[in-house]
Amino acid sequence: MVALNSAISSIYRYNSSNGASSFPPVTATTTTTSLRLSSFSSTSSSSISHSSNIFPHSRSKTNPKSNGFRVKCSASEPLKVMISGAPASGKGTQCELIVQKYGLVHISTGDLLRAEVSSGTAIGNKAKEYMNNGCLVPDEIVTAMVTSRLSREDAKTKGWLLDGYPRSFEQAQSLEKLSIRPDIYVVLDVPDEILIDRCVGRRLDPVTGKIYHIKNFPPETDEIKARLITRADDTHEKVKARVETYKRNAESITSTYSDILNKMDGNRQKGVVFQEIDSLLSQVKKDKLKMITAGKAVSDIQLKASSTKQDNWRGIPTRLNNIPHSREIRQYFYDDVLQATQRAIADGKTRLKVAIAIPELNPEMDVYRIGTLMELVRVLALSFADDGKRVKVCVQGSMGEGALAGMPLQLAGTRKILEYMDWGEDGALGNFITIGSIGGKEVTEQDDIFILVAPQNAVGNCIIDDLRAMTDAAGSRPVIIVNPRLKDLPASSGIMQTMGRDKRLEYAASFENCYAFRLLFYAGTQYPIMGALRMAYPYRYEVYKRVDESPGKEKYFILATFLNKPSVDDINDAFEGKPRNQKKKSAGIWGFLNSVLGV
Repeated sequence: MVALNSAISSIYRYNSSNGASSFPPVTATTTTTSLRLSSFSSTSSSSISHSSNIFPHSRSKTNPKSNGFRVKCSASEPLKVMISGAPASGKGTQCELIVQKYGLVHISTGDLLRAEVSSGTAIGNKAKEYMNNGCLVPDEIVTAMVTSRLSREDAKTKGWLLDGYPRSFEQAQSLEKLSIRPDIYVVLDVPDEILIDRCVGRRLDPVTGKIYHIKNFPPETDEIKARLITRADDTHEKVKARVETYKRNAESITSTYSDILNKMDGNRQKGVVFQEIDSLLSQVKKDKLKMITAGKAVSDIQLKASSTKQDNWRGIPTRLNNIPHSREIRQYFYDDVLQATQRAIADGKTRLKVAIAIPELNPEMDVYRIGTLMELVRVLALSFADDGKRVKVCVQGSMGEGALAGMPLQLAGTRKILEYMDWGEDGALGNFITIGSIGGKEVTEQDDIFILVAPQNAVGNCIIDDLRAMTDAAGSRPVIIVNPRLKDLPASSGIMQTMGRDKRLEYAASFENCYAFRLLFYAGTQYPIMGALRMAYPYRYEVYKRVDESPGKEKYFILATFLNKPSVDDINDAFEGKPRNQKKKSAGIWGFLNSVLGV
């Protein structure tokens, strides 16, 4: 096992050296009194922020030189494809055609396992033990082999076709954590009865290794026919079991790749199926080339972020309970959000979410603060426009019909305010920036990036369908939703709609956080500020504690970092200095808050 762990470690070291950096856990060094923290945004002494900040346009160029961080998805970047299909779905044939047309490196976990075993490597020997005992090879071993193969130069330069992997949600998430993600996920869909017939009628020539079918592809001669054999796992019962297993596995990973999934009818002639696959892959290549604008390849665009590291990050600003915030504080958060968003888009992320809940940017507290939120949107849009991108800023329109027609209060009049805002004297608005609504019909060919202002459901109406239509039409172009509220709301009758709820929530979760910030308070209070939770892509979630240094002075220092969004209990443990592996169960009112807040 030591040798196995060593082999796996050497493979994963590749990913650390190529940007999938890991952060050592930060533990709390100061033990505090027992806290129960809430994550509600703070109230303010003044409920209305200065509306005058909406209109003056100060495109402050906090644009230090980049450390050469370049957009990952350049015009020369090869295709990355995943393909999935049940036994006898024709997946192997389509893989051959794809490799022949596009020159991708074909990576099959079965081939990898056999190669490792025959080579007698540490991983191969360990995998052989499991296979000889009739056990499934553990995910960590298979993932290590896959990442090792993907790290080779031919896969990085030619592109790759990952065949039949991942097969479980855990495997898919392992690849996600290593930033290994395809451009497109192809699923061949064939009816069960057809799959069973194809397998049961399949015959193997033990001399040549060639596969025949007694009806669809009979042998050429009687001599060959006489020596054909049926494989042991090609019986009706075993095939049916394999198909059911495949369907369960395929369903478990759908949520991970829902935004790039393309399911197609595999019960057609192989040439017809490949024609559809070829069309999809060609479109993906075109979408990558579309990232070249204004005569300049995206691979040569240097990000405005000062660095891909956080070495010069100034830390969390103080006096966040004072409303209105100073222009310096607002600009700090605008820059912080912008840099995180730029890094995410540079890494090829296309479905992004910004969730920022400081008092000045939290319109849940009062509707007037939507002005400051739109100022953030303006900073994002103008920055991308400066890079030659055509940006569409979208605000949802009225939903529903008759008595139920309308829109959320905080968005009322927002589009008009956007149109009257100062977008500069260089003609950005109308040339590089347009203002639209949310829906599939709003997407045009010339749009490069979409920024959606606080999309949200309303009583009796759901924005999800319009939002899904828009992201489907956008394809691989980035869609950024800023402070969305996509949880289900009761209908006008007070009854929560349940039909399709799982699918709606699954879609809402498909947007990846590129920036998150909220203040932390004692449960049930909104003063004083106890700390903050921050995440800026691609870094970890960070928990900070606020400390009063002297009268009128304060600072934030970091308590802990988390790879995934921490729970309320995780945050409390960080404040109390408890080890992370200490299990506990929330009870009473805190158990209730835990389930409600979903920090």
